[in-house]
Amino acid sequence: MKTTSDLKEKILELKKRKNVVILAHYYQEEAIQEIADFVGDSLELSRKASQVDADIIVFAGVYFMAETAKIVNPNKKVIVPDVKAGCSLADGCPPDEFKTFLENYPNHTVVTYINCTAEVKTLTDIVCTSSNAKKVIASIPEDQPIVFAPDKNLGKYLIAETGRDMVLWEGSCIVHEAFSLEKLIDLYKKHPTATIIAHPESETHILKVAHYIGSTSGMLNHVKNSSNDTFIVATEAGILHQMQLDNPTKTLIPAPSKEDNTCACSECAFMKVNTLEKLYQCLQDEHPEVHLDNEIIEKALLPIQRMLALN
Repeated sequence: MKTTSDLKEKILELKKRKNVVILAHYYQEEAIQEIADFVGDSLELSRKASQVDADIIVFAGVYFMAETAKIVNPNKKVIVPDVKAGCSLADGCPPDEFKTFLENYPNHTVVTYINCTAEVKTLTDIVCTSSNAKKVIASIPEDQPIVFAPDKNLGKYLIAETGRDMVLWEGSCIVHEAFSLEKLIDLYKKHPTATIIAHPESETHILKVAHYIGSTSGMLNHVKNSSNDTFIVATEAGILHQMQLDNPTKTLIPAPSKEDNTCACSECAFMKVNTLEKLYQCLQDEHPEVHLDNEIIEKALLPIQRMLALN
């Protein structure tokens, strides 16, 4: 069995020889974040994917993110460490059911969170991420009705923030619905000077007690710029690696989940499907590869371009 340092060395050699760029989400395991050319949240990775100058893109995240990279780079090879790295939000919004759902709202602008399949993006007017969702909603005329999918929790947060009345698809992120309010309050009582920060995919009762609500990159920036030294972090625990690197003297505490588990925090099993060994193997084999029909790429590209144009 190869050691972590052996794998990293072999990955770097393959990356150079094959002209590869490795994109990784903040929720990936630490070793993958450390070897990646760029680590970011969904918006940052979408931007970076559209600017890549490489023959091969390795996307270490979940599958819809790799699809997005393929949509904005149709002529490049996009590969993933494991095709089973799915997403409860994407899986919970099947394209055929969503198409039927939209037939009930023919005059609505369709906004979808980037956490959805390429096929669902083809049914969309404009895509958003948690970083730019409020900006996307603000770009739509106030008298224009909106369907928002697939995350009902992010949708409820946006309704509260923007005052817009939106039709919501009933989807949610199993990771961000795993936090225990009771345990969070007990934890806060032990650290009364801590700042509670939360991702807007979290349930409303968690957001109500949070001192700061923001995207993955927003949370990272908030901790970096805050004068406080203790934070309770309500999002996927993978963010803590980069957050601690950015803030070595600050205390970061993962928000507790409802389930009793070894880290008492919330981890995305889909994100953790990817490993350094699988990353090495996919680079060596140039497989599994992301394949999308040209028609899907062309249709899905439009709402992504509209989003990127706003930034």
